[in-house]
Amino acid sequence: MTKKKLLEDDALVVKSVGKAFEVLKCFEQTSQSERELSLMDICRLTGFDKSTAQRFTHTLQMLGYINKNESSRRYSLSLKVLNLAFHFLRNDAFIEAVNPHLFELCQRSHCRVSLSLFDDTETVYAVRHQYKSEYYSSSLLGKRVPIYCSGGGRSILACLDVGQRDDILDRSEFIAFTHHTVLDRQIILDEIELAGKKGYGLTKEQFAYGELGLGAALVDRHGYPLAAIQMAINQSEICLEEFEKKYAPMLLETVQRIGAY
Repeated sequence: MTKKKLLEDDALVVKSVGKAFEVLKCFEQTSQSERELSLMDICRLTGFDKSTAQRFTHTLQMLGYINKNESSRRYSLSLKVLNLAFHFLRNDAFIEAVNPHLFELCQRSHCRVSLSLFDDTETVYAVRHQYKSEYYSSSLLGKRVPIYCSGGGRSILACLDVGQRDDILDRSEFIAFTHHTVLDRQIILDEIELAGKKGYGLTKEQFAYGELGLGAALVDRHGYPLAAIQMAINQSEICLEEFEKKYAPMLLETVQRIGAY
């Protein structure tokens, strides 16, 4: 049963609140070339009729979560949506505890170092430290990456039992982000097993062209994965074998220093 169906069948769910979030989720579909949505775009993405979409966009605008361009009559998210992200990061003791170790690893390695939180079939970047200038989207928090195609994601999956791992993979949408993205399930399972043995996952151009990645899981005191530390570098700077040889020990040392949370 889908999450949407579960919400529809739950008598305690306030349907109008769900519809408001469906409108907000529409803005996940915007691009750098089309940064705003028209009312008809919102109707198309939500399936709402024009009157319903208009009421919800107006309400969200009045609450300060949506901006309306009066010239184009198109909508965009407002600065207020960042408030929730700020307070989440400010109040998360795990992120606060781990962040100094990430910064130190970034300074030592001169790699991009990130903390990606485990969220079902995906990982979500919560902290990103850059040593050098990178492409813009690589520095943004909140970016989601399918769990099967990152070293950190595979390392997280290696910490789960077979049933949990298979359930996540069953519900994952396998997408080729590059020509090198591995979509064969058996190969992915082999990489997960290897990540479990080594303590880290190693990837080459699985999510972004030119990117080499290392990732290792961070676990709680019961061994359940909470997140992963990710290290990334452009392959123009180093070959995959040398990247692993040089940086995997630094990554494992950092994970050991943090310990179980």
